[in-house]
Amino acid sequence: MSLDRSLKSKASLARHRNVLSRAERLKVLQDEERWDESKPVFGLPKVANRKVAVGKKVKAEPGAAEGEAAAAIPAAGAAPAGAPAAGAKAAPAAKAAPAAAKPGKGDKDKK
Repeated sequence: MSLDRSLKSKASLARHRNVLSRAERLKVLQDEERWDESKPVFGLPKVANRKVAVGKKVKAEPGAAEGEAAAAIPAAGAAPAGAPAAGAKAAPAAKAAPAAAKPGKGDKDKK
């Protein structure tokens, strides 16, 4: 049986929100030391709630400097620079030829 749309799961309620409630704004302002208990709760300054993009972590190997130097020197039997990688399709020769080989509409011989 499926779940009705109005019944949200806990995970969907915990997503990023741009608009914060007053209590959440007060907490952020207290953390930044821009608000204390003596100030009124009305007319609070704006609080930016930016979403932080999480990227993939790159694992750094202990010999990363050596690996970069070794990668710069091609291995024996490797394809020369400028050649397509293994498994890549090469462009057909007909498409690689310049378009000047075909006569155009205005190139008719006049006699």
